[in-house]
Amino acid sequence: MSRRILFITGILLSLSLQAEVNLTSLASNGIKKWEHKTFEGETQYETLEYKGRTALKATSKHAASGYYLKKKIDLLKTPYLNWSWLLEKPLHTVNERSKSGDDYAARVYVVIDGGFMIWKTQSLNYVWSASQEENLVWNNPFAGSNVKMISVKGKNAQTGQWYDEKRNVYQDLITYFGDKGSDKENKEAYRYIDVIAIMSDTDNNGGEAEAYYGDIVFSAE
Repeated sequence: MSRRILFITGILLSLSLQAEVNLTSLASNGIKKWEHKTFEGETQYETLEYKGRTALKATSKHAASGYYLKKKIDLLKTPYLNWSWLLEKPLHTVNERSKSGDDYAARVYVVIDGGFMIWKTQSLNYVWSASQEENLVWNNPFAGSNVKMISVKGKNAQTGQWYDEKRNVYQDLITYFGDKGSDKENKEAYRYIDVIAIMSDTDNNGGEAEAYYGDIVFSAE
C-alpha cells in the first residue's frame, strides 16, 4: 500500500472517529468524568455487567439525583443521540404531567444553556414513562414550555429487556421548540447543546425504581 493511500486511509479513519462521540465509555469508567447532582436524597449509581452489557445501574427510593456532563456537542456534525436502557422496577402509575408526579425511572436529557439569560435555557427530556403512551410530548410541570418531556418508552414497554434508542436531537429541537423560519436561523438557535444528563428520580411521588443505562453516544448517522 502506497504512502498516499495510507495517508488517505488515516484521514478517513480520523473523520469516522470524529463522527462518533462516546460520552460515557462505561467499560472504562468514563462516567467518572461526569459530575453528580443531588436534588432530593441520593439515587444510587454503580457500573456493572448486566444481561450481556456494561451498564450504569440506578436504584432510586424516594430520591432524585443524577449525573451530568458539560460538553458542547455540534449537532450539525453529530445530531444523533444513541443510548440503551433497561427497566427492572418501574414506578407505579403517576400523573407525570403534574408536579407531584414528575418522576421517571429513567431519563436522558440534553440542555441548551441560556447562561445569564435563564429564560433561553431549553431542554429535551427523553423519558421512560409510567403513565403515558410512547411518543407523546408535554411541558414539564415545573419548568413549563422550556423543558419538553418526550416519552420514548411508555407504560406498555416491557421490563427486563434492553431497548436501543436513537434520536435526531437537532430535528427534535426544531420540532418541539419551533422552526425559526430558515436553515440559517435554525442553525443559530439549535446547532449546539451544552449539557447531557441522566437521572432516575422518585422524590415527588415517593416511589422506588431500578433502571440500567448503556453507553450514551452521539453520532453522525
